[in-house]
Amino acid sequence: MSELDIAVEEYLTVRRALGFKLHNEGKLLYDLARFIEKQGMSFITTNLAMRWAMQPKDAQPAWWAKRLSMVRLFAKYQNAKDQRTEIPPQQLLPYRYRRTSPYIYSDLEIYKLIEAAKQLLSKKGLRPHTYSTLFGLLAVTGMRLREAINLTRRDVNLTDGIITIVETKFGKSRLVPIHASTQTALEQYENLRNCLFPNPIDPNFLISDRGTRLNACTIRYTFVRISRQIGLRKSSKSHGYGPRLHDLRHAFAVRTLLSWYRSDVNVEQQMPKLATYLGHTHVNDTYWYLTGIPELLLLAVWRLENNKEDYCHE
Repeated sequence: MSELDIAVEEYLTVRRALGFKLHNEGKLLYDLARFIEKQGMSFITTNLAMRWAMQPKDAQPAWWAKRLSMVRLFAKYQNAKDQRTEIPPQQLLPYRYRRTSPYIYSDLEIYKLIEAAKQLLSKKGLRPHTYSTLFGLLAVTGMRLREAINLTRRDVNLTDGIITIVETKFGKSRLVPIHASTQTALEQYENLRNCLFPNPIDPNFLISDRGTRLNACTIRYTFVRISRQIGLRKSSKSHGYGPRLHDLRHAFAVRTLLSWYRSDVNVEQQMPKLATYLGHTHVNDTYWYLTGIPELLLLAVWRLENNKEDYCHE
């Protein structure tokens, strides 16, 4: 291993010990080390950091800024041991993150998405059922894509209707109760999976046609193809535009909040429950869903005005 490779390994070990997973960041930093070595250097300079960060040339400025921020953090660590290391100034490749407005799926759109997934071609016969079950599970539980991918057979308790999500984002684990209809759908998938793959390669609940763990990139690619097919996005739009799989999580949260407001439930009291169910670290992350949907804002304002009137009449 080169001097920089060793430095990257030490840096990742320290940060991972603090709870950071750094899967993609780790791969990119090793790529940075190889890039610098190809230039005949053994330490980071601002010029090399910029040249590496601004790849590929046709990428979005946000991606360049993210790559440079990874270098900057590593350079700060490395500079304490190697004074030759230059830390790229903060003002280089500035980018202000703008949170993407969620796309809220209608029930009909979710139905079309699931039905289209059932038509996917498959050599073994499992793929269409895997994708339709995955899309349905994301829609009715609001869990993150990687949470669904990482579920093992042991995590899915169909007797009690409880899914255990283990050490997900921020290192948190949680229990996710599911509806009886979801239990039935998962049982049907489980029976077919066990029939086709009695001894799968990986222990995951949802598996590919090869009996292996699902790949997130392949899932997103397949989702884009299906969403184009059913008219959710134009064929000219790239993967970075249009509805996302993650928006199924937003749709779940919004439907829950709308249901509470329409039922005159005390949303303030219920919000911590939704935050826990979704696996949010702070309830403020859940409150963000209120800002994205006009109907939710109107209902929230209406509730606030009514509460004011009730208070004034007392």
